[in-house]
Amino acid sequence: MELNENEALKPPDASGRFGNFGGRFVPETLMPACLELEKAFNEAWADPSFRKQLDDLLADYAGRPSPLTDCPNLSELLGCRVLLKREDLNHTGSHKINNVLGQALLAQRMGKTRLVAETGAGQHGVATATAAALLGMECCVYMGEVDVERQKLNVFRMRLLGAEVRTALSGSRTLKDAINEAMRDWVATVEESHYCLCSVMGPHPYPWMVRTFHEVLGSEARIQCQERLGTTPDVVVACVGGGSNAIGIFSGFADSPAELVGVEPAGGAAVGRGVPGVVHGSRSFLMQDEFGQVLEAESISAGLDYPGVGPEHSFLAASGRARYESVTDTEVVEAFQLLSRLEGIIPALEPAHALAWVSRERASLAGKTVLINLSGRGDKDVDQILELLEKEGRA
Repeated sequence: MELNENEALKPPDASGRFGNFGGRFVPETLMPACLELEKAFNEAWADPSFRKQLDDLLADYAGRPSPLTDCPNLSELLGCRVLLKREDLNHTGSHKINNVLGQALLAQRMGKTRLVAETGAGQHGVATATAAALLGMECCVYMGEVDVERQKLNVFRMRLLGAEVRTALSGSRTLKDAINEAMRDWVATVEESHYCLCSVMGPHPYPWMVRTFHEVLGSEARIQCQERLGTTPDVVVACVGGGSNAIGIFSGFADSPAELVGVEPAGGAAVGRGVPGVVHGSRSFLMQDEFGQVLEAESISAGLDYPGVGPEHSFLAASGRARYESVTDTEVVEAFQLLSRLEGIIPALEPAHALAWVSRERASLAGKTVLINLSGRGDKDVDQILELLEKEGRA
């Protein structure tokens, strides 16, 4: 499997692989559930009534299409034209609702009555709790103890929406461990539960299915850029943890001359620092030590605090179609404040990584048009930033 410039993203092969990455590495007890899900998704996506139901919810409930916003003040400072794809303006405050509405409708179609999810920053958890409330389903969200503490607002939002929030106390007590707990729950309750995975990772068909549900943001952005610019942007930039928002925006421009750039946290750069390995059911780049043990990721952003990355991102990196850079926590905090002060838009810490890279690389981007996927809003992060700046005497 190869992907060249000016070629659209392709589905995985029959085994769920993107080149050498992906697959389905799960316990025998979960194989029937994965096969059932693959069959159900194929049937649903081929059903015009399912597609219409989802499209109607995305438009009338989630608020799509999300706007494309020019940033004149930031552009003047950086010397390049910066545009934002405003996923922060979706219902629940991030891109996560695109995937969750699709998976929740699919789960309902399959006869499931309960949604199980994991969350890092809480955005996916809030979106899942929202969809469960809308569709009258039970919801249980797993969240690492560290993330529960730094994302208290989203924990309350999930509970307000009727979800049960369970704390993951093992390992690093962050996203990786929340995924482990959610998968254990799914194994034990597979008859009534659907595992609503947050990103383009996990066993097949999840990476492909989640990408498909997020393609809406890439196709919208392509049309909006054509209308606004008369062409495609020179560079498309998105933050990368598992990589759902990035693959969504990349899907709209993979068949164009645009350069695709994913930005990872320096302490969780799976593409930049990792080697191929298997985690959470698929083969991908993974941060490991010399003994093959998974290294702990560290990031100021709970949503990017993950030692792996989606297999399609690994494929895009290995094929050279996309490149992956990293930024430090300090650069992220500066970018968070920069967009807030110059444009009156408070970004989530996750997309602030993409902003940080554009700010740092302004010299090489001079005169270019840069599209950034603003995957979430920063309400959830304000307390964390306030505490950090107070400690440094800068608040």
